[in-house]
Amino acid sequence: MSFSTNVPFSTKILSLSLESYFNQHQMPDCLPLHFVLNDNALTLSEKATIDSTNQELVVFSDLPMASLLALQSTSHISINTLTAINTRNQQTSYRFNVSCSDFIKARKSIADFALAQGIEAALIKDAPKLAEPGLLVMDMDSTTIKIECIDEIAKLAGVGEQVSAVTELAMQGELDFAQSLHQRVATLAGSSEQILADVAKNIPLMTGLENLINELKKHNWRIAVASGGFTYFADHLKELLALDATFANTLEIVDGKLTGKVLGSVVDAQVKADSLTLLAEQYQIPTSQTVAMGDGANDLIMMAAAAFGVAFHAKPIVLAQADSSINKQGLDCLLHWLA
Repeated sequence: MSFSTNVPFSTKILSLSLESYFNQHQMPDCLPLHFVLNDNALTLSEKATIDSTNQELVVFSDLPMASLLALQSTSHISINTLTAINTRNQQTSYRFNVSCSDFIKARKSIADFALAQGIEAALIKDAPKLAEPGLLVMDMDSTTIKIECIDEIAKLAGVGEQVSAVTELAMQGELDFAQSLHQRVATLAGSSEQILADVAKNIPLMTGLENLINELKKHNWRIAVASGGFTYFADHLKELLALDATFANTLEIVDGKLTGKVLGSVVDAQVKADSLTLLAEQYQIPTSQTVAMGDGANDLIMMAAAAFGVAFHAKPIVLAQADSSINKQGLDCLLHWLA
């Protein structure tokens, strides 16, 4: 038995969320569904076709129909098909196949719309699949944890304002990362090793981190941290969260005091990218199943090396170049961006 419906819009209908709309109007269980949305009505039918470009719009079930209509208009995309309704991390998202003349421009428009409206939405092409083994490499400071460790160390060492100012310039991409790291670490010379333990003891995990890791592990994903921060904290997270690998910088400590130096080569943007490639080869993960996530300029090369680069609560320079972004929710929002 075929299904087709055309529901004219009213002010009342437009104010409904996607979930409420479909709860109030008959909808078959089978997907995909042909989905045509315009200023006057929503037309649904079982005669669905999937655009071969594999471009997908993902939004959450609480998005009002009026906002979906505005998003479509603002970004100059055409929603063609409702392909999936996914319930993950106690949220439900709707996945649409779409077409557009300029994918990069449309993706930026949707990212800007989402940021301005305080919602999460993503235009994605060839997203890695949750159900297949993959690799996620994340930045540490302000991504897997809620703090910048070096700033917290500096506060305890009495040089907090001096160091945090340099950190911000580096994150914005206005300073060479290695140079800024040596500059900041030098200010810590003579400080007690105890301040590292004090910071690690109270390290706050980012919202959604544990949920994301637990869910990915169910599907045989490998998870790592690549950080311009320090091994003292990355190793702590590796043990706490059972991560597969960590890459970070080693602070020199002599007689229980920081010397103000970093041992060995700095883990900079290129090393972070190389770590993703190394792990993908080690675990035999195809490039198409790799994800990198971060918030600062020194994450951009790593994000470009992955099939899918996600900006998390990120600086403008990162938002402008990422494949997708998470602006409000926790890290486990990533589960909805994956196919």
